[in-house]
This record gives sequence, structure tokens and C-alpha cells, in this order.
Amino acid sequence: MQTSLDIGWLSLGLFMLILLVPLGINWGFRLAQGRAMLLAATRMTAQLLLVGIYLKFLFNLESLWVNLLWLALMLIVGASAILGGAKLPKRRLMPALLFSLCISLLPLLGLLLLALLQPIPVYQAQYLIPLAGMLLGNSLSGNILALQRLFSALEEKQEEYQGRLALGARPWQAAFPFLQNALQQALAPSIAAMSTMGLVTLPGMMTGQILGGSDPLVAVKYQLVIMLAILVMLSLSVACALSLALRHSLDHSGKLLIKRRRY
Repeated sequence: MQTSLDIGWLSLGLFMLILLVPLGINWGFRLAQGRAMLLAATRMTAQLLLVGIYLKFLFNLESLWVNLLWLALMLIVGASAILGGAKLPKRRLMPALLFSLCISLLPLLGLLLLALLQPIPVYQAQYLIPLAGMLLGNSLSGNILALQRLFSALEEKQEEYQGRLALGARPWQAAFPFLQNALQQALAPSIAAMSTMGLVTLPGMMTGQILGGSDPLVAVKYQLVIMLAILVMLSLSVACALSLALRHSLDHSGKLLIKRRRY
């Protein structure tokens, strides 16, 4: 089977001219997003090049402590991005969200590396960093959506919430239907994607492995493992994040102690 084909830097630069299409749509429809598109594309290019160079160094170094430091940085940045996206105060909720991400990510990574893939050494950066990145990356939007839904419901449905409190429900019980709905909405896209995968969509990891020269059945095995791990990661992280955020945001009387930013 043919190995992956390299892409020349000049060819890549010329290919990037297709950005003129969305920029043209932006101009024609007066969307006022041209600058944001160019900035996002520039940042993406610079960040990916820097990460590529760093990962090449990381793969060759094979240091347990450097790998763990990089993993810790990924967790902190991920937690910060979730709270920023949900427009929630970082100082109050950051420890809870970090705990939620750690308790869902680390056992999964241990299971994948120690029991399933078994690379040598087990902390090999070629496996540890991409796996952690895929699991964290695919849980960000779900966590943001869930936290947004929960706190929006607490603010917008105060009468319903206060009515449950008046009937004798504890704060956790009164807010539980909002938490339940937020968790359902966070998981729905992932479940829908899994149900159509292979027929409607061909997932990115599988496509990348096939383009890289892997046997399609090997690529399928990896994709199955990753999709199941993503669903577990998403379910655990969102459930923990919502539960802990709720407990840190309500006092004993049920008063909401924090509010989402409006900007």
C-alpha cells in the first residue's frame, strides 16, 4: 500500500488561495467577518506550524516529565477555553472544571495506553499527546454548550426554579431538570454523529490514517476506539462539570451566586 504523499510548501501556499471564496462570500453578503476569517486562518497556520515543530521535538525527546507538563498545559488551556466560551467566572469554577476534565481524561488515557495500545514506553508522546488532544478537543464544545444551557435556564426560568424551592425541594433537586436538559443537549450531537458515521460521514482520524497509508480496517479499529472514548470522555466531563458547577454556584437557600457575562 502506498505511503502518505507529502505536500510541497509552494503547493500548500497556492492552495490557501481558496480562502478567496469565503472572503468573497463575506464581501458579497456584507457579513463583516473578513478580518476575523483572515486572522483565524493566520493564527491557525502559525499555531499548527509551531505545534508541528514542537511535537517533532517532543516525539524525539520522549521525556515523561515534559509529556506530563504538556498534558497539564492542555488541561488548563482547555478548562479556561470552556469557561471563556460559556462566559462564566474562571476564578470560582476553574478548580471544579479542571477536576472534571482530569477525572474523565486520565483514566481513559490510562486504559488506552496501558491496556489497549501498549506503546513502549507507555508515555510515548506519539500516542499520549494526540490521544489527549482528540479527547479534550472533542469535549470542549459539549462542555461549553452544557454550561451555557444550565446557567441560562437558571437565569431565565427563575419562576419555575423558585416554585420548586417553595414546594420544599432542595436547591440541587430544584435545578436538576435544568442540569438534565443541558446534559441531553450536550450529548445529542455526538450520539447523532456516531449513528451516521461510515454512511453519511467518514471521520477525520480514519481519513487521515488511510491517506497516510494505513490499512482501512486498521483505521476503522482506531476510529471505533476513539469515538467510544470521546463519548465516554464527553459524558463524564459534562456530567461532572455540571454537577460541580451547580454545587459551587448555589448557596444553601438556592440563591444563584454567579451569573454569565453578557459580552
